[in-house]
Amino acid sequence: MAKVYESIPADIQAFIEAQAMFFVATAPLGGDGHINLSPKGLDSFRVLTPTRVAYLDLTGSGNETSAHLRENGRITFMFCAFEGGPSILRLYGRGQTLLAGSPQYQELAPRFPSLDGARQIIVADIDRVQTSCGEAVPRMQLLGQRENLLVWARAKGDAGLDRYRRTNNARSIDGLPSDFGAEVGEKAGEKTGEKAGEEAD
Repeated sequence: MAKVYESIPADIQAFIEAQAMFFVATAPLGGDGHINLSPKGLDSFRVLTPTRVAYLDLTGSGNETSAHLRENGRITFMFCAFEGGPSILRLYGRGQTLLAGSPQYQELAPRFPSLDGARQIIVADIDRVQTSCGEAVPRMQLLGQRENLLVWARAKGDAGLDRYRRTNNARSIDGLPSDFGAEVGEKAGEKTGEKAGEEAD
């Protein structure tokens, strides 16, 4: 049976810290926009306070979460128990993107492992914490974290990652600018959100 809390109690924080992965979901405001749902791992999630969480976000093929948060702020996290007793946890809130190199990013970065390809930290203020039974979630064993993304980022180097982000991470698949895309546009002297990320390298 579902239980709802206004903040994250100690036992739920312990459950979060025991999980090897989580899911993050966001969506644009437009009714024809694409909802995004991404799995995350690599010990990248932290409970900062009973009502605030954050995760270290690595460079990937897109940047939907940042673009959606820039537009409307809505975010949901989900954790599932794949071992032990069944349980599903959802955290609902409003988030923002802290770009690598910003003062806010630098303040939080020591709380996370040092991972190649880190591009931003997603921070969210949580207003609803909800558990449910999870009886339909299968039991699975963790073999280990994959490191291919870290190896890929390490091989690209800082300059290569910057070029990749300008090309692939500046806009959502629906054309919304991410925080990184807005920064690229501003540096290029463009109006924020127009052709951001299309600059030639």
